[in-house]
Amino acid sequence: MELYREPGYDKVTVAEIAAHAGLTPRTFFRHFADKREVLFFGTDEVEALVVEGIMTAAEGTPALEVVATALTPIAKLNDEDPVHADYARQRHLVIQAYGELRERELGKHASLASAISTALRSRGVAGPAAKLAAETGLAAFTVGFERWIDDPKRRGMRAHVREAMRELGSVVRGSVVLGHAR
Repeated sequence: MELYREPGYDKVTVAEIAAHAGLTPRTFFRHFADKREVLFFGTDEVEALVVEGIMTAAEGTPALEVVATALTPIAKLNDEDPVHADYARQRHLVIQAYGELRERELGKHASLASAISTALRSRGVAGPAAKLAAETGLAAFTVGFERWIDDPKRRGMRAHVREAMRELGSVVRGSVVLGHAR
């Protein structure tokens, strides 16, 4: 992360990253396809964790609630581990500064939404409803994450995610209209 911030993601080389980590470039490439993937390490585990949350949800639970609950461990980790939270904030700043990283992040989000949708369908949620729950639930989670990043009071991420999910519910129920909220 130090090298991605200074001299900057676009200027640092794989050789410099490897040397900074005490590795050879060859060893680096055994673990990562390119320097972008360092920032996305662990996303497969996150996806598996979220899918597991969906697969173990109680029968009869509303799909959007299942998605929100399945995403909670990510927020909980940021709330309970200050080192992880600091890394998440720094990572977000680096990603937002570079178009190719934002594009990669969108690809990872699409993959997660697809995995969520597939898991919901396997639990009996119809295709279109599964996709809507996956996409909107993940969008609300992202809004909560971004609010958490920008929160000067440093409130917990779970609080921001819950707030975003409530606001999503207001939008769906029609409580939010042009000009004001009811």
